[in-house]
Amino acid sequence: MNTIDTMSVNAIRVLSADAIQKAKSGHPGLPLGSAPAAYELWMNHMNHNPADPQWANRDRFILSGGHGSMLLYSLLHLFGYGDLSKEDLMNFRQLGSKTAGHPEYGHTVGVEATTGPLGAGMGMAVGMAAAEAHLAAIFNKENYPVVDHYTYVLGGDGCMMEGISSEAFSLAGTLGLSKLIVLYDSNCISIEGNTDIAFTENVQERMAAFGFQTLDVADGNNLDEIGKAIEEAKADTTRPSFITIHTQIGYGCPAKQGKASAHGEPLGEENIEAMKDFLGWPSKEPFYVPQEVYDHYAKAAEEKAEVEAAWNVMFAAYCQEYPEMETLWNQYYGDMDELAKALMEDDSFWANSEKAEATRNLSGKVINKLKDRMPNLIGGSADLAPSNKTNMSDAGDFSKADYAGRNMHFGVRELAMTAIGNGMMLHGGLRTYVSTFFVFSDYTKPMARLSALMKLPLTFVFTHDSIGVGEDGPTHEPIEQLAMFRAMPNFHVFRPCDATETAAAWYSAVTSKTTPTALVLSRQNLAPMPGSCKDALKGGYVIDDCEGTPDLILIASGSEVELSVKAKAILAAEGKKVRVVSMPCMDLFEEQSAEYKESVLPKEVRKRVAVEALSDFGWGKYVGLDGACVTMTGFGASGPAAQLFEHFGFTAEHVADVARSL
Repeated sequence: MNTIDTMSVNAIRVLSADAIQKAKSGHPGLPLGSAPAAYELWMNHMNHNPADPQWANRDRFILSGGHGSMLLYSLLHLFGYGDLSKEDLMNFRQLGSKTAGHPEYGHTVGVEATTGPLGAGMGMAVGMAAAEAHLAAIFNKENYPVVDHYTYVLGGDGCMMEGISSEAFSLAGTLGLSKLIVLYDSNCISIEGNTDIAFTENVQERMAAFGFQTLDVADGNNLDEIGKAIEEAKADTTRPSFITIHTQIGYGCPAKQGKASAHGEPLGEENIEAMKDFLGWPSKEPFYVPQEVYDHYAKAAEEKAEVEAAWNVMFAAYCQEYPEMETLWNQYYGDMDELAKALMEDDSFWANSEKAEATRNLSGKVINKLKDRMPNLIGGSADLAPSNKTNMSDAGDFSKADYAGRNMHFGVRELAMTAIGNGMMLHGGLRTYVSTFFVFSDYTKPMARLSALMKLPLTFVFTHDSIGVGEDGPTHEPIEQLAMFRAMPNFHVFRPCDATETAAAWYSAVTSKTTPTALVLSRQNLAPMPGSCKDALKGGYVIDDCEGTPDLILIASGSEVELSVKAKAILAAEGKKVRVVSMPCMDLFEEQSAEYKESVLPKEVRKRVAVEALSDFGWGKYVGLDGACVTMTGFGASGPAAQLFEHFGFTAEHVADVARSL
């Protein structure tokens, strides 16, 4: 390692240690141990342009071990990304700072994904690699590799322990995603001590079994050895690659290196001074970096800008030779405004069904209407496409043999599926949906939370939405899941009652720019509802009204809307004035004006009944102290759906009885 390389690696270590010490919190172990691998990758192998962080054909880098965020912030600062200044590093982990405790997508320039939950970055990296493979299959022409880049992900022992990594890498190997390169920071230390207490398998053999090329770097400080392994990884065009890099956690700090205490606490002022002595750093001043190091990084940034410039020349020639591909590219990478306008004006898109149909079936029909309007629509299910109705006809299957296919087969891997969906959305150019039974949405939730946090409009298709699942019993009957998703910030949950509301759910999902959407769909047939309309886009609306001010309001979603309309008929025959409100999406309803919400649910009408074959949690704000709920209080049972609805009180007569009791 020459002098400037040594100083450039140590600049990452010093900035990381100083920032963590100033913040009095953070994780110095990973940045100190992995600085050489990260430097070698970013300096000598990765195509990226600090002057244009959104360059479409850049290599992607995800720090899956997000706790080591100062490694990433130091790299971004040294390479000159955006306006990430030394002062920003000094404000690490402070309120309002650009340098949050864990990397946040959209918050800090150059951060490709929000990471922190260990293993999440591994799954999202697989998604990015899948997106690259798909887009390359669509757009590349002879002599014009306009989509040709790698996805690199760095994580440690904790990331490899999490089950999501095995789920995602199993699929990556099956798909032969050769542009995926995993850097495994192997230091045999986790928070509780040596990994031997809980993690003793041969990780290399596990990754080889998944179908990865496996490489091993014995000395994590040897840049030449690291660089050689990265080039070997890139040379394999049939398999993803996994590089184990043996490092020492907290390297450079004599009192801490190799110890669990280096993981998640500041090194201490005296230890940082000792570290700077050990590294031969020219100054004890906090955050000091020699100008020659900044110049070295700046020169590299200029050279990397030339790589994008050459790509821009190629892309311009490509567009000139293939103008139809330029049009398609703009369709993939453009906004959704034109689509939104076209769909809104298309009466056939909003037409209700002529017969009773399950909303999962109706959703499948909408997907196949959208597939031709949205060539960049891609997605699939966790081995449930025939039940979820998520298959796009004549769109091909995404596979090692055909990356152009648009139907994804995730296998029984709900957690990885959602992370992969996030990664595909983060990559850019694609609109992705993922799917499973609603009760198994529990397996998706950690990554769905990241969708919401990153403001990614990923679409979730959750079917078999209630006790209507029937004979499969309580293990398959979602009860509390709807309330759990409704509780999540920046997440829209749609439970439609018929074809028109299902169209509204999909319209809202595919035109959303910053909010993920879940469609919660029935297994059983639901009758088309007179009165359902585009007002479903407001989240809640009057679907069946009375004359004048109502005595009572029934509020329902999904299959219980029809039930509420029938209960209204019973009560109306007794002379009561009843309004039925369909509430397919509480989240959107809450985004409406106070005036609109008052027009639907006037405060003067205090007699209200919520009807939903799931938990009552969350309905209190609509029914108030004087209202009531016809909802589930237990886990359901096994039996024919019709019998279950009657058994648990979801009948028009019972709803009318509850209303009378008010």
